[in-house]
Amino acid sequence: MRRSLAIAAVALTAATGCGGGTGDASGAASPARTARTPAAPAARHLTVTSTAYPDGGTVPRRFTCDGADVSPPLAFSGVPAGTRSLAVTVRDLDAPGGTFTHWLIWDIDAGTRRLSAGAHPRGAVEGRNGFGRTGYGGPCPPHGDHPHHYVLTVYAADRRPPLSPAASAGASPDDLRRALSGHTLATGTLTGRYGR
Repeated sequence: MRRSLAIAAVALTAATGCGGGTGDASGAASPARTARTPAAPAARHLTVTSTAYPDGGTVPRRFTCDGADVSPPLAFSGVPAGTRSLAVTVRDLDAPGGTFTHWLIWDIDAGTRRLSAGAHPRGAVEGRNGFGRTGYGGPCPPHGDHPHHYVLTVYAADRRPPLSPAASAGASPDDLRRALSGHTLATGTLTGRYGR
């Protein structure tokens, strides 16, 4: 009898103590609350890699303003079901005037898992970077600065961003972020460093 009571007490403690606040006072899950709580977008993660440099590594000269100034080769994995398009941005978080955008590209086909160096995927659209040009502009920090951090972010979206073709070439990073807001299924980053 004592053993049965002890087992029942342990089972009751496990049922009520590990709920993380998701159940009602009895420890049972609340159907209404469960149904209303969407999965957090931050919980979905893409893996972004490059054969040119590891995460946290140095961006090779070829992919900077001191070299060929072409975008690095990329690979993505973990793209979730329901993805309709991919987008990529590259931002310098250490720029003297605040975050500086080096690349924004969207409407990349959802089935894409690799981009070669200097790629311009068919059907994709590139916006205006911080240099005032359309397309990729590689890392180009001021001479003498500590190495800057360049964060390349890949977005998996559940729709094609509704940016009109006429406005696309002049689209800003904020325009793209607004277009992806509420429609991003997953993101992943690759950070590189570069100094001169």
